[in-house]
Amino acid sequence: MEYCQNSRQFSFSQVDDLLSMQNCNLLNLPENYQMKYYFYHALSWPQLSYVAEDHKGRIVGYVLAKMEEDPSDDPHGHITSLSVMRTYRRLGIAEKLMSQSQRSMVEVFGAHYVSLHVRKSNRAALSLYKDTLKFSVHDIEKKYYADGEDAFAMRKDLKGLFKDEDTEF
Repeated sequence: MEYCQNSRQFSFSQVDDLLSMQNCNLLNLPENYQMKYYFYHALSWPQLSYVAEDHKGRIVGYVLAKMEEDPSDDPHGHITSLSVMRTYRRLGIAEKLMSQSQRSMVEVFGAHYVSLHVRKSNRAALSLYKDTLKFSVHDIEKKYYADGEDAFAMRKDLKGLFKDEDTEF
């Protein structure tokens, strides 16, 4: 396996991107989405979703993100789904995808923070979010998932995070 270094903004013009994202989701996560949900994100917030490709151009990971539209709260993004194929994990791909999406949330939409949900039982994801990506637990949402499992509602402050940094990845 070659190290995956290429990541790019999701391309709506390439419908294969959506199919590959859905395939990655189906193979790796218990929460799965219908194709119309991917289209909804792609049409509403095309700047926020990114894919990672292997050396042959196959999508091996993605981040699907959106902006929350609650006018009573500060502008903030939400990570709907993050997935990296098992053989490509622990290579920094998730961190790169998340960083790119968060930067776009700030630069395009002026996001103050980003939120996500993670299963309480998902220790690997919890470690990634807390230790590597510096999210913190904001709340516990009881029976958040369809099977009744609770979720940690996590947040990361984005204010000042990307100022004065080189904008190239």
